[in-house]
This record gives sequence, C-alpha cells and structure tokens, in this order.
Amino acid sequence: MVSLKDLREWLSVPVLEPAADYGFFGPDSVAWRVWSYPTGLTIGFQRAVVIEELDPALVASVDTTHAIYDRPRTRYDRTLRYFAMVMFADTRSTAHVADVLVKIHSKGIGVDPVTGQRYDANDPQSQLWIHLTAWHSILVAYEMYGPGRLSAADESQYWAECARAAQLQTCDPDDVPRSREEVRLYFERMRPQLLGSEIARKAMRHLLQAEVMMPEIPALLKPLFTLVYAFLRRGTLATMPRWMREMAGLPTGRLFDLLVRAPLSAAFTLVSLNARLQVLLLRLISPMTVPVAGPVLLGIAPVSTETMTPREAQERYGYDIPAQAHHELRAKQRARVFGRGERPDDQGIIESQPVLGYIS
Repeated sequence: MVSLKDLREWLSVPVLEPAADYGFFGPDSVAWRVWSYPTGLTIGFQRAVVIEELDPALVASVDTTHAIYDRPRTRYDRTLRYFAMVMFADTRSTAHVADVLVKIHSKGIGVDPVTGQRYDANDPQSQLWIHLTAWHSILVAYEMYGPGRLSAADESQYWAECARAAQLQTCDPDDVPRSREEVRLYFERMRPQLLGSEIARKAMRHLLQAEVMMPEIPALLKPLFTLVYAFLRRGTLATMPRWMREMAGLPTGRLFDLLVRAPLSAAFTLVSLNARLQVLLLRLISPMTVPVAGPVLLGIAPVSTETMTPREAQERYGYDIPAQAHHELRAKQRARVFGRGERPDDQGIIESQPVLGYIS
C-alpha cells in the first residue's frame, strides 16, 4: 500500500543536473518541441508501443521474454528512458546507450511461432518499424491533442530530424520517410506484413492498460486515476487508424473517439503551461526518464550548447555504427539459440542496467 508520505515524495521535484551538451537536436529543433509537449511521453509513446506489436517478429520477441507481463513498469520505464535519451540526453551518453542497445537486441532472436520465420531484433527493417512508429505516434498525438498540425516547413524538418536519430539504430537512415505522404506510403507497404495474431492482440490489450505501467496508487485516489486511465486508453485508441484497430480486435467507435478529444486537449494544454507539473507527472509515469527530460522541461541549460549528429558522436567517442557493431556477440547468440537450442545470454541486459535502470 502506498502511503500519503510516499505521495508527498512524488510531489517533490528532484534536484536535476544540467546535461553535458544539447545532444543531437537542441532547443531550435522541431523534434524537441513535439516530444517535450505533454502528449509525447504519454499518449504518443503508448500509441507507439501498442502499434509496434502488429509486427509478427517484434511481438514474437516480446512474447518470448514476457517482460511486458512480468515487469511491465520496469520495461516501460527503461524503454521510455531510452527514447528520451535519444531526444534530450547528451551526445556521449546517448552514443553509449545506443551501442549497448545492439547488445540488448542480440538476445532478441528466435523463431516466430505464428509465421515459423526467424526474427532478429537487430534486423534493420524491424528497427525501422520501431523507430518510425515512435516518431509518427508522438507527432500524431501532438497534432490531435496538442497545438495542432505542423507547418510544411516544420514537418519537413521533423522528418529530417527523425532520419538523423535513425543513425543510432541498425536501420539505414536513407530508408526513413521525409514527408507525411512518404510515411503514409510506408505504412501501406507494411500493412500486408502486419498481423493481428492472438499474441499481438493480447500484448496490445495489455499495453493499452496504462495502470500496468503505473505505481500503486493510494486508495483515496484510485477512483480519480481509474477515470484518467480510461481517458488515456480511449485517447490512444482514437489516434489509431481503424484498419489497425480492426486488425487487432480493438474498439473502433467514432463517438467515443470524438468525446475524449476535447477533455484530453484541455488537460494537456493545462499541463503544458506548468513545467513543474510536467516533471511531476513524468516522475509518476517513468522515474528513470526524469533526469533525462527534466532539465529540458525546466529549461536548465546544459554545460555546453554544442550539438552534433550521431555519426559525429560515434566517431568522436569510438563507437561503431550500430549496423556494424557487435557482430561477434550476435553470432554467438545465434549459435546458442539456433545451433544448440539454448537461451541467449544476458550480457546486453546486464550492461544496460547502469544506464537504463536496474531490473528488479
């Protein structure tokens, strides 16, 4: 049971240290504007992790580890911290965590029980799917419940920044769409490959329950939070195209889509006016993300105002391009899984804990 003392602790803003530099984007970027709005790390991010499960390879990996069911809050916290680091953290830390991510994904291999095909979390096309669903989802939430549609110039800059961030993944940045129309065509090309299998539907229903990612709430506040969770779930559903919802067996009613829009837009607008409140809510949702995004939300200037591209950072700090990184480890993992029928080892997970959070 969470006490009121614990609640008071949540309501205190922690002391935050300035970042070493502005990372890969900085305050003049459209990406910072979109991702730092309250819709970004709430409905936008939830939409991304839900939609991702339609990829048979990805959901097979997720279902094998069972982490979203056994430790959903930890998994959500670590994943959100990673994406926030790509957007807001300093260049050295982010180049390092992207390198470690390749090691984490080296254990995400196996055979999809639904399609019978092998999957690999480091596969460039799988990484492109994850990358684009995140960037697209956060933009969709911003435009639906936030300030509205980006201008043509801002949208062009946003997708250029999306391609820059892709340099931290194993996918080819040249494959990243550069416009809204190119994004639409990407999802149309992906549509025949997506599958609303039973394991996908189970994962999506689970991830739409915001409460599984949240800490235990004091009994006095549970009715309020139950209402908040219901609005967030329906708000996330409303951002998803009907064909995706039909594929996943999720509700498609237009009336509820319309009913949640005004209240959520008003709520996000109010939250956006108070940076302290944004940090407090982020602390509730993802404590590990606060040291990363908190300084940006509170306007704490970094030690250096320098920005650079991921490729420049990888060269400066001595990291391989992700697509070329850790081939020996990946080969060893394949030998364990496909050659000897063993479980992959946890080297990447172990190395990730100091930077992404410890797994309890």
